Amino acid sequence: MNLDAWIETVRSGKPLSEWDLKKLCDYVKELLIEESNVQPVKSPVTVCGDIHGQFRDLLNLLKTGGEVPDTNYIFMGDFVDRGYHSLETFSLLLCLKARYPAHVTLLRGNHESRQITQVYGFYDECQRKYGTSHAWKYCCEVFDYLTIAALIDGVILCVHGGLSPDIRTLDQIRTIDRRQEIPPEGPFCDLMWSDPEVSKLTKKLQGI
Repeated sequence: MNLDAWIETVRSGKPLSEWDLKKLCDYVKELLIEESNVQPVKSPVTVCGDIHGQFRDLLNLLKTGGEVPDTNYIFMGDFVDRGYHSLETFSLLLCLKARYPAHVTLLRGNHESRQITQVYGFYDECQRKYGTSHAWKYCCEVFDYLTIAALIDGVILCVHGGLSPDIRTLDQIRTIDRRQEIPPEGPFCDLMWSDPEVSKLTKKLQGI
């Protein structure tokens, strides 16, 4: 694998060949399987929210925040869907993870899901750009290996959605079987989907 060449290809807006994408996905899965559900990360690190296929925004983010490996990043999921360049976005993140595994942490979001991506655009984009659903399937296999949370310096917990009433300790997150489609309910589902309610949070903060 020539990861540097792949990074340049994807940065230029060109998709990897279907075979190269498969090799990339298989390689990244081998890296991700070694990571904990609560992946420890040391500061300094830049934490990034939803990208949703906005490839130019990702390039600008790296330009502004600093290129990998000079800057460490946590990407908090929802890499795909809605935007028109989900394939390029996810491919570049996978390339960066493969090339600099200690400097890039990829968390799963609720859109890293087979069901959701068939509705919100990623499936159709893969079909349009490759002519088959194979690329989508390769990426979905990676989704199942993405870690659930990151813990910065043992103090700051990063997770895509929110907390779960069924989870009281980090060890309960660590024991979740993440190599599956996101279930429709339960702790794993909550961590992906349970966005905090701003109105309730504001009322709680008023007393602090």
